[in-house]
Amino acid sequence: MGELGITDGIPIPKTDVSMPRLGFGVYQLYGDACQKAVLAAIDAGFRHVDSAQMYRNESDVAAAVEQSPLRRQDVFLTTKIHTATSTPESTYQNALDSVNKIGGPGGYVDLFLIHVPGSSREAREQLWKALERLHDEGKAKAIGVSNFRIQHLEEMKEYARVWPPHVNQLELHPWCQHRELAQFCRDNSIILQAYSPLSCGENLDDKTLGAVAAKHARSPAQVLIRYGLQKDWVPLPKSGTPDRIKQNAAVFDFALDQDDMKKLDALDKGTTGALFPANLK
Repeated sequence: MGELGITDGIPIPKTDVSMPRLGFGVYQLYGDACQKAVLAAIDAGFRHVDSAQMYRNESDVAAAVEQSPLRRQDVFLTTKIHTATSTPESTYQNALDSVNKIGGPGGYVDLFLIHVPGSSREAREQLWKALERLHDEGKAKAIGVSNFRIQHLEEMKEYARVWPPHVNQLELHPWCQHRELAQFCRDNSIILQAYSPLSCGENLDDKTLGAVAAKHARSPAQVLIRYGLQKDWVPLPKSGTPDRIKQNAAVFDFALDQDDMKKLDALDKGTTGALFPANLK
C-alpha cells in the first residue's frame, strides 16, 4: 500500500464511482475559514471533502471548489442528511437542496449519507428512499449511511432497493475500532469511512502511539491516519491549519509494520457505550 498516493481511489461496488482513499473533514469550519481550509486541502493534494447538512458549510465547500483550479469532477464531495421531514416528498426536496448547495444547481454529489439512524424505522426508510431517488436520477453517484449499527443495516433489507449501502461512516481509530460492526461491513462489501481518525486529539500524547511515531520519525497524527489507511478505512482528518493539513496528507511514503499495527490494535477500548458522541462529527 505504500506505493499508493492521495489521489488513488477505492472502487465503490456496484457503481462506476471511485472514492479517494483519504478525505478532508470540515466539521466546525464555517464561512471564510472553511473555504480557506478546503483550498489548503486541495493544494495539499486532497481530492475528497466530507460535509453534512448539520455542519452548515455545504455552500462554503462548493465555493472553495469553484475557486480552486480543479474541475468539479476532479473532487469527490460527500454530504449527509440529518433527519426526515413531514413527508417523503419534502424529505427528498431537503436532500435535493443539499445537492444544489454543495454540487451546484443541477449538479450532483459523489456520496450522500444518512447522518444518524435516529430512533424511527419509518424515518430511516423515508431517508433512504429519498437517497435512492437521487441515486436513480444521477444526483448522488453513491449512497450510504453513517453511525449505523448491524441491526440498522440488517433492517434496511426490508425496504432498500440499493443494499448494501455503499458506505458506513463511523468514528474509527485505535481506541474505537467497532470490530464486530467493521467485520460485518467488510463481509458485505460496505466501505468504512473513519471520522475523527485522530480521536479528536484526545490521545495524541499516548505513549504507545508516541513510540510508533518516533520509530518512523512521523507525527502521532500521521501514524493514526496511516493506521486507518492500512485498516482499509477511508480516514477523514479535519484541520483548519494549513501546516497540519499538509502534514495529514503526507502519509503515503511510509508504512506501519505488523508489530506497529498490533500495538495500535491493542489500544481498543471496545464499544460498550454509544456508537457516536453527542456532538456528531
